[in-house]
Amino acid sequence: MSHNCCNNYTRSQLLRGAAAEAGKGLPAVEAGMPLPAGTGLTRRKFLSRSAGLTLAVYGATKLPFSAFEAGIAQAAPPGPILVSVFLDGGADAMSVLAPVGDPNYATLRPTLALGPADGTAFTEDTRLRWNPAAAGLAQLHSEGKVSVMPAIGYDSPNQSHFTSRHFWEIGEVEVGFRTGWLGRYLDEVGDDENPLQGLSLDGELSPVLATANKPVAAVDSPTSYDLWAQVDDPVAPEMYSSFARFGDFKSDSTAMSQARKAMSRASRLRQQLSQFDGFQSPVAYPDNYFAGNLAGLAAIIAAGLPLHCVTVRASGGYDTHSDQAQDLTGNLQETCDALLAFQRDLEARGLADRVLVEMWSEFGRRPEENGSGGTDHGAAGCAFVIGSRAKGQMVGEFPGLATLDEDDNLLHTSDFRALYCSLLEQWLGFDAARVIPGASYFPRPALVA
Repeated sequence: MSHNCCNNYTRSQLLRGAAAEAGKGLPAVEAGMPLPAGTGLTRRKFLSRSAGLTLAVYGATKLPFSAFEAGIAQAAPPGPILVSVFLDGGADAMSVLAPVGDPNYATLRPTLALGPADGTAFTEDTRLRWNPAAAGLAQLHSEGKVSVMPAIGYDSPNQSHFTSRHFWEIGEVEVGFRTGWLGRYLDEVGDDENPLQGLSLDGELSPVLATANKPVAAVDSPTSYDLWAQVDDPVAPEMYSSFARFGDFKSDSTAMSQARKAMSRASRLRQQLSQFDGFQSPVAYPDNYFAGNLAGLAAIIAAGLPLHCVTVRASGGYDTHSDQAQDLTGNLQETCDALLAFQRDLEARGLADRVLVEMWSEFGRRPEENGSGGTDHGAAGCAFVIGSRAKGQMVGEFPGLATLDEDDNLLHTSDFRALYCSLLEQWLGFDAARVIPGASYFPRPALVA
């Protein structure tokens, strides 16, 4: 999180995170903030890991322990995987794709404006250039693997982090939904015994994945899963080997039988996931948390685990009210370099046709910079669909800076719900009307080749 964010943003984000935990609500001092989707969902913690953390499974009050192992071990037929990447804080679209060819740009941004030769030209609109820090994304776009929405939003935009983010998470512009848009999709098509069908890689439940009745999971990292013991080699391997045999023993006690089966399953699960401890990627990744999560994600996809929808937060924070040039540059480069490595990893493993990445933020920033070397909350932002199966074409045009909305913000030329409708129908093969309210109203931009 950037140190230059809104005064109440960090505190409120902590409260929001707490709300996504089992049974916790937001304190009264935050009256008016929308409750995140998934608030109040119960969760179960299954196995301890060496780091002292757990994999939390949500929506699993009736899920037997054995079902968790089934969700890991059952080999699902290869199907499409959607990865949702969140740029937290409201990313400045006009710094990712700078409108250097617009005559009003330099006037509105006398200190933040990119130069006319900075970065890489955006071939679909000669007014725009990629930020040099977004070189990884620009490279993929040049290969036809990125669909760009340069001005995405919705009518009557809300400039609250929490309200606008809530709209994007639930796929609706009314406060009150308790399930996320991908959570509702999983409720329709998901498995009662596969928590990994919806996987959040940020340690807490992503509201996008909040379901009403299907299990989904959250984990800090896909690569550090293990059991913990107070003994080392050579005792530990023999101990775990004994655990694996316990489930075959007969017992007159129901409780003892259940305990033995649980121990046996825990041992088998440890063996199944041990391959992700110290795995080798076929490509080099940047050295940061976001890149590490993507590297681990590629490895578990390659292992055939039954993933379907995955969420992950990108590097850093994008609430750049001050010192934007420095903060945004570093975070944007970490994010885009990691996405390029992830794509190359999938390609090297022969998995690129199965995975599509959707990257979004809750809103964009104001066209006019403020007096602190930053930009304040705006309206239209940017979104991207990334992958070998991406159509690779711009959706909606950049509206220009000559005409702004009534609050002097960038006008939107595409709607985020249209993005969702196309992803549901063209990538996931599912009728968007069953997930997105008013889906028939929205056009279906071509996003998938």
